[in-house]
Amino acid sequence: MSFLHGTDIELIHPGIPRGHVRYALFDFDGTLSLIREGWQSMMIPMMVEILMQTPRHESEDELRAVVTEFVERLTGEQTIYQMIRLADEVARRGGRPAAPQEYKRQYHARLWARIGGRVAALKSGRIAPDEMLVPGALEFLKALRARGVTCYLASGTDEPFVCDEAAALGIAGYFAGIYGARDDYLRATKKAVIEQIMRGHGLSGVEFVAFGDGHVEIENAKSVGGLAVGVASSEAERRGVNRWKRERLIGAGADVIVPDFREGDVLIQYFLGEK
Repeated sequence: MSFLHGTDIELIHPGIPRGHVRYALFDFDGTLSLIREGWQSMMIPMMVEILMQTPRHESEDELRAVVTEFVERLTGEQTIYQMIRLADEVARRGGRPAAPQEYKRQYHARLWARIGGRVAALKSGRIAPDEMLVPGALEFLKALRARGVTCYLASGTDEPFVCDEAAALGIAGYFAGIYGARDDYLRATKKAVIEQIMRGHGLSGVEFVAFGDGHVEIENAKSVGGLAVGVASSEAERRGVNRWKRERLIGAGADVIVPDFREGDVLIQYFLGEK
């Protein structure tokens, strides 16, 4: 492993071009926001329950392994893709699947039972935004804006929820655009957002960097020649590196791995060629 001296900033590709970044894109859940921490514990059991009702199902443990694999692999994509896969798995086992949109509605109902109180507490002031942000996130966004870097937000979560939760966290104003999942999910992708940013501002790859805890935004950024920072956040503990995320982010092509934004000033200096 190679780290920027005296930091937890891991340099996967130390030779990347630096000093050119003008635009940045952030994933939301797990990268900046911790509001939806634990969402897998809502989605995976729901899917296992549904598959256990099919005529030709495996054991509960076997189904949990199947579901965990595809849920984790599709993390970062719009939620509808996980529900499309669920419908396929139901049909494969002789069941009659509901529409993916219906499965998504059921999942959101379960998830909201877990996180609705967090959002309400944020809005009422009973919870400080810092408690629901990846450490250092707000200060990092402020520092990027102070350096003249234009930021965008893109998420696989439905756009109205992303906008509402970003506002509750006090970070919505730091983005030139906020994008989330929409009904026309084939068009509302992170890849499309990145290509729009690149084309709209006439950017070369080295002028763009993406930050995310999932493979999608990392792969999409690298596909246009951009730079990519993998945020291997440990969401429940709010400290340290999540090893599973780290390995996945490196596999997706991340140039740098960080656990959070506590060393955000040093990270900015590195990418802007000041360090």
